[in-house]
Amino acid sequence: MRGTTLVMLAVTLILSGTVWAASSESVIYNFDSLSGGADGYYPYAGLVADAKGNLYGTTYNGGNSSSYGVVYELTLSGGTWSQTVLHEFTGGTTDGAYAYSPLTFDSSGNLYGTTYQGGTYGYGTVYELKKSGSGWTESVIHSFAGYPKDGAYPYGGTLAFDASGNLYGTTHEGGADSVGTVFQMTQSKKGAWTEKTIHSFTGSNSGEYPIGGLTVGKDGYFYGTTEYGGATYNAGIVYRLFESRGVWVGQLVYAFSGGAGGTYPYAGLTMDSTGNFYGTTYQGGANNLGTVFKLKAGKNNKFTYSVLYSFKGGDTDGEYPYYNDGVVVDSSGNIYGTTYQGGSQDNYGTVYELKLSSGKYKESVLHAFTGGSSDGCYPEAGLLLLKGNLYGTAVYCGAHGAGVAFEVTP
Repeated sequence: MRGTTLVMLAVTLILSGTVWAASSESVIYNFDSLSGGADGYYPYAGLVADAKGNLYGTTYNGGNSSSYGVVYELTLSGGTWSQTVLHEFTGGTTDGAYAYSPLTFDSSGNLYGTTYQGGTYGYGTVYELKKSGSGWTESVIHSFAGYPKDGAYPYGGTLAFDASGNLYGTTHEGGADSVGTVFQMTQSKKGAWTEKTIHSFTGSNSGEYPIGGLTVGKDGYFYGTTEYGGATYNAGIVYRLFESRGVWVGQLVYAFSGGAGGTYPYAGLTMDSTGNFYGTTYQGGANNLGTVFKLKAGKNNKFTYSVLYSFKGGDTDGEYPYYNDGVVVDSSGNIYGTTYQGGSQDNYGTVYELKLSSGKYKESVLHAFTGGSSDGCYPEAGLLLLKGNLYGTAVYCGAHGAGVAFEVTP
């Protein structure tokens, strides 16, 4: 393992009389593609935190030997964040390659994720990182085999655990109709993992090409989105899955209507404490620049859909929430997320807040990325809310042009 260190750089925005909110942004780590890329570069995925507040993530490229990406840890000490590479992907038939998706912790502190390619058949992998002493050991616990019986190319979705310790995720392609799958992984008492395709998407109201992962609802069902699908508009759907007498059943929850109603839900869903779901669409809305939406839980597992906000773009607002751009909801019902572009003349993306007051939401831009060497640009990942601050990644720009990890204090 290697360690590198960076002193935080702070950028403060205090603008009044506009949609901008007083907040501060700090670049806490600059990824480096110029000196061999050993620490990884192009962080498409967001961050997760352990109980001590250490941050973990993945990069799409980088690593000392192969440039297939890395898993890394960021640790804060004395006001300085240090990065340590926990694993370098080596690709080929024995390891994964190109990590788009974020990481997930299990109850024992082990990490899990997917790679877009690599593995036995080249269609991607599910991997596990186990901590042993001061080191981590990576194992490929499944290699996707692709059409027709297995998924292929898991994209940006976060893996989810159920109460029994089973692991669930999605693949963008593969399955019976080559338009994506939902898979389940179960672990034996001896620790071996077995993968099973529990749902193959077929298009139309079944949906096709899931990018986001699954969210476990209060009803115990699994909820997710697909990029396309819906019998009328092909603008994407929200679906749910549940197991009945050993058979997995898929149901349509909502089909996006395009236009003002939102188009192409690339990211997964976030649930609040009352069982409502929130998400984003990449396009659509009043300005065709993307939306934030809500599915309000009602009786008999029914949901009511509404658009909470339509992005305006340009110099004053963000536009196009992207692949991993889901949202996070705090205990007061406020919503936070990122957009891939918009926010200033540089058009490098934003961090935004939807603040809840008397049942209505007001949007504020907390930070507009400025790019160059002093800031990141083009965030594709959602945010981590930790002790009142927001943490995330931007894919490009920064001191070495290879992306950054950042912190925003609302």
